[in-house]
Amino acid sequence: MTPDDPIAGRPFSPARQALAHVMARTGLVPESREEPEVLRRLARALEPGTQDVPDERYRQILCVVRQKKWISRLIDRTRRSGRVWIMRAEIEQAVAGITDPEADDAALERALAPVAEARLREYGTSPRAVFAAVQADLVDTGRVLSPAQTDLLLMAIAVAFGLGADDPFLETARREESQRQTATSRIEKVGRERREQEEEHLRTWEESLVPFSEVPRLLHCSPREALRWIAENRLPVARKVLESGGRERWEFDPATLVALRTQLPEWRRGSGQGGAQGGAGQGGAGQGNPGPGGAGRGGSAPVAPDMGRKVANAVIARVAALDRYAAHFRTARALNRRITLVTGPTNSGKSYTALNALAQAESGLALAPLRLLAHEFREALAARGVEASLSTGEERILVPGSRHLAATVEMCPFYNPVDVAVIDEAQMLFDTDRGAAWTAAIMGAPARHLYVLGAPDCIPMVRRIAELCGDPLDEISLERKSPLRAASQPVRLAELGAGDALIAFSRREVLDLRAALMQHGKRVAVVYGALSPEVRRAEAQRFNNGQADILVATDAIGMGLNLSIKRVVFASLKKYDGRQTRDLTVQEVKQIGGRAGRFGKHETGVVAVLAGAGSPSFVRRQLEADPELPDDLRPFVQPDVDIVKAVASEIGSQSLYGVLARIHRAVLRKDDPNYRLSDMEQAFAIASALEGVEGLDLAMRWAYAMCPVDDRDNGIRRLVGWAADHAAGRKVLPPGSGHLPSAERAGREELERAEKRHKRLVAWRWLALRFPDFYPDREEAEDTTRRLNDWIESVLRQQSRARRTQKF
Repeated sequence: MTPDDPIAGRPFSPARQALAHVMARTGLVPESREEPEVLRRLARALEPGTQDVPDERYRQILCVVRQKKWISRLIDRTRRSGRVWIMRAEIEQAVAGITDPEADDAALERALAPVAEARLREYGTSPRAVFAAVQADLVDTGRVLSPAQTDLLLMAIAVAFGLGADDPFLETARREESQRQTATSRIEKVGRERREQEEEHLRTWEESLVPFSEVPRLLHCSPREALRWIAENRLPVARKVLESGGRERWEFDPATLVALRTQLPEWRRGSGQGGAQGGAGQGGAGQGNPGPGGAGRGGSAPVAPDMGRKVANAVIARVAALDRYAAHFRTARALNRRITLVTGPTNSGKSYTALNALAQAESGLALAPLRLLAHEFREALAARGVEASLSTGEERILVPGSRHLAATVEMCPFYNPVDVAVIDEAQMLFDTDRGAAWTAAIMGAPARHLYVLGAPDCIPMVRRIAELCGDPLDEISLERKSPLRAASQPVRLAELGAGDALIAFSRREVLDLRAALMQHGKRVAVVYGALSPEVRRAEAQRFNNGQADILVATDAIGMGLNLSIKRVVFASLKKYDGRQTRDLTVQEVKQIGGRAGRFGKHETGVVAVLAGAGSPSFVRRQLEADPELPDDLRPFVQPDVDIVKAVASEIGSQSLYGVLARIHRAVLRKDDPNYRLSDMEQAFAIASALEGVEGLDLAMRWAYAMCPVDDRDNGIRRLVGWAADHAAGRKVLPPGSGHLPSAERAGREELERAEKRHKRLVAWRWLALRFPDFYPDREEAEDTTRRLNDWIESVLRQQSRARRTQKF
């Protein structure tokens, strides 16, 4: 009677016999697509020599088999009803507790309700805090609640806290949320109108410009005089337009020219004694840059002579000094600076000599690319008997009486002279986002002796900067302390062992590889960019002290972590750089691969590739190759608050959007011989979004534009909300940690959510240092940050996810 068992492959299987018995007693029949899984679980549940299971065990099996279907149904129901704050993890938890295999939608909802309510209560200590925290998490994912969804959420919070439908919290929250949405709409509307006004203002200004041929008429001077005054940086060229054939058309602001007429007699008396302050020692405009005055309205102008470093790029460039950027740092230019460039590969000891000189100096400055490294510089000075203060974007530690400071590069103090300064990781000069900070630091660090440390590929750029500053440059080249070699054969995942670092190039890949290695019984530590410096350091320590066998990391390990790595294994030889997927560069392979071979512990470093990820010969070629000479050796520059204020005054506008638009359009040509404008896309986007916020002055807007937010998590939208509260005189309370499940139950979704919450706190703490009256409770924010870091580290320490062991 019983057909062959499709699972066991033999007739009259005990599992099928058991299914027939238990179906007859309970009347519970699995669907056809469920039957194979039910039979497999029955086979595992049967005691040896038996052909039946208890009814309750069968019900449990059916519930487990139907969980996936129930999860899908609940996800669909919550999304259709607008309850988008309910996460899959809650639904899975609710479904896991269902014991009725015939549960209908009402039963599913009953199972979900207490789980969802408990999660809401865990978000915060008050309904108001919970409402704010849930909204913040939703903004991270790009969700903005409709009025109906907002009301649903408020009612769910009220139920979770046992509040009645007439509780004052509901009325107050609804009113405040309505006001907030109205204010947001108004900010967006006003912002659009003001951006249009600024664009029109810019267009009108550009259309008003006149060619060189009009200058003598407007100034009542000769063409020769006009050319001389341009060379002396007295007459500002408003805009230079590069035309075909390499010709350059100069355009001038007639209003500016007319306003300068009164100064002509003095210029004529001082003829031959003037001259631009833009020579090699002052960081003037480009050498050898001929400026032919092309045809324009009113006729053509004669070809302008080659004026070397004396030509000002534009009226705004004259004010902004971006084409004479080195001269902007007056304290540094007033010092008799000497630069020592120390280059070498990873593990060559670049910082040792510089830190010794810094510790021996009466006053000094150590600039690092990361907060973590700034702390390490401070600790290195302390180990040499020197107490140093600390200054990063998020924190300050002031040591009374100390004359040494460790800081991140962006926090370089430009007005306090010191004896010695150290700037690390100078290859960051080529970074389109942060390179301008290194340009400013190297040009402007007010130190009599400046040590610049970096990889060999930074040499030509640092030489260029030293020339622009007029500073003498000494160069020291170091070799690795231990040899580095490429492996001849690829490495299989199962072959990875203690001391290995596996390198991937995305958070998802890192976590996938971590899971795969744990399946092989390996203990794993991880490092990737979304982790805070504190968590990265904790994971590095787990790896270094042997609590973890293998480190799985992104290229975040290439900078700022002391790691005892024996072998670096690339899980991919390609990387998506934000624009395209490309092969790893020579410098990337050397910088990351160079982490292998810790001097004094692993005498030889090995660099390999994971099996199936590429060819070992590629790694060998990149390690043996000479440093790649970048195509463009012009350092990146960007304005600071003083430049922004000066440009605003010049153009008669207090709009940060208008100022940045003018700088972008009128300051540096794309072919400027000395400098290039950094990628200010995010600052421009923030300025644009802030345009409709009233009550913030230009300096405040600039501070917000520099705030470290990630717009992939809708950080700009959140930032504008904070700025609007600040402008209205309201306090901006620190973000909370939100709901944190037990570490052993946390999955990737919860981990990612916690990482995003940490980024919120980074931005909040950054603003709290600049606007302490409006961003209070910094201690609470720091406590929350520590709590999140500890939780994230606890999750990463879990070497295997807890599994429900069921014998069926």
